[in-house]
Amino acid sequence: MGGSSSDLMARPLSTEGDDEIVGTKGIIKRGEFVRIITKALYSLGYKKSGEHLEEESGISLNSSVVNLFMQQIRDGDWDESVATLNKIGVEDESIVRDASFLILEQKFFELLDGDKVMDALKTLRTEITQLCVDSTRIRELSSCIVSPCGRDGSSRRDSLRARTRLTLLEELQEMIPPNIMIPEKRLEHLVEQALLLQREACLFHNSLEKEMSLYSDHHCGKTQMPSRTLQILEAHDDEVWFVQFSHDGKYLATASNDRTAIIWEVDINGELSMKHKLCGHQKPVSSVSWSPNGQELLTCGVEEAVRRWDVSTGKCLQVYEKNGYGLISCAWFPCGKYILSGLSDRSVCMWELDGNEVESWKGQKTLKISDLEITGDGKHILSICKENAILFFNKETKDERFIEEDQIITSFSLSKDSRFLLVNLLNQEIHLWNIQGDPKLVGKYKSHRRSRFVIRSCFGGVKQSFISSGSEDSQVYIWHRNSGDLVDALPGHSGAVNCVSWNPANPHMLASASDDRTVRIWGLKCLDVKYPNAYSNGNNHHCNGGELR
Repeated sequence: MGGSSSDLMARPLSTEGDDEIVGTKGIIKRGEFVRIITKALYSLGYKKSGEHLEEESGISLNSSVVNLFMQQIRDGDWDESVATLNKIGVEDESIVRDASFLILEQKFFELLDGDKVMDALKTLRTEITQLCVDSTRIRELSSCIVSPCGRDGSSRRDSLRARTRLTLLEELQEMIPPNIMIPEKRLEHLVEQALLLQREACLFHNSLEKEMSLYSDHHCGKTQMPSRTLQILEAHDDEVWFVQFSHDGKYLATASNDRTAIIWEVDINGELSMKHKLCGHQKPVSSVSWSPNGQELLTCGVEEAVRRWDVSTGKCLQVYEKNGYGLISCAWFPCGKYILSGLSDRSVCMWELDGNEVESWKGQKTLKISDLEITGDGKHILSICKENAILFFNKETKDERFIEEDQIITSFSLSKDSRFLLVNLLNQEIHLWNIQGDPKLVGKYKSHRRSRFVIRSCFGGVKQSFISSGSEDSQVYIWHRNSGDLVDALPGHSGAVNCVSWNPANPHMLASASDDRTVRIWGLKCLDVKYPNAYSNGNNHHCNGGELR
């Protein structure tokens, strides 16, 4: 390991077994496989085992010049390590420059730490600057000498330097080609990647448990999917058009053609009970929207008014209306200080909570039947602006972008992270769009039925890994989001299922609203001690053991 590096040249690692293949698929090179295992053994602290594997296999983890380079970094032999760096076999000169910059930067800071300011200045001027890498960083390094303290009195040196020699070595391993220096924890990364891919490919993975075993391939059965009716909520007197859980999953709101909305409370056992019946609308209630903190609720009447309610008391706090126009949709801004509504004149209006109109965007911004969403950063407003197009409107820059479909759009839903959009179409398809940057169609879901009514779908399950939708054939449909495969179709309703909502806090709870005037709460098929008996109290039914019909 010791000795001068002046006459050392990079030489290839031992190639014994390099051309051999292990595994049944013919894709794993034995040499690479052994080196990665050896690296893992050293990383785990099994030094003797690592050395023994190198000796027995005849396959070295690193060449002698790489070992020398790594030891020089650990010992702080900066000039020697820069010289050795040029001999380890890196062909890309830009990588050599960047790696040299990191090494000399470390030298610079350690000289400053040793109060060798003039030596540090010399390193900066004659070595670091000569590399012509990252002029901004060079100015920052200069400031450590010229003005050691920031305006707030803190040390610039402490704020800029956050690296030990071990950290430096890990950064260099990430930078230098992996066939020369294997990155730290490479085996762990490969195993984690394999586990995650198995989990993402599993059609039924819907568990909050994070543990996965290396002893067998990952596979879940349907037992983790909501597939059985746990409750039937029967408090509405007409068709139920809309259903939505609060962001924390503690409440469920339902909206009906009977001109009312109902707030249901979810108890610790997952049982729902009516908290408030909200009356006051003169027309059917078409949609609801929960405030970010879940303490207030917006309800929208069909081309009528939007009302804001206090969830704890059931009291109406504010009515939003505009003379001569009907309000057709509602949404909260993420800050919770403003609300948004689409109007019958196809404009979109922004209100303060006290009812003061803040801004109005005219033109064809929305249709008379339209969903309304706001991205999590509060910058973009989404609405159906034409029969086959969804508008992305930047309220700050006034820029407009569009998602255009070949078919008529009936509804849409935004993912929790605001990166994906679920679009329901007239032709009985649901499309998944990635809306980061230029919108891109990334998924399609089929099998449900839609011919006359507005049918809504939603994201849900663990990490929103599933898509669910209502259907005119009285069933609730569930697809695996990534694969597009149909996971289940749930019978039970006796009328069209208009809307579904997945509880964001409980991946095993799904709600569906139907023309049969009921809302069904779906859960796991296995027996649940939380519902030991089936009973009816006039407003809802509970069941355990068999599906309610």
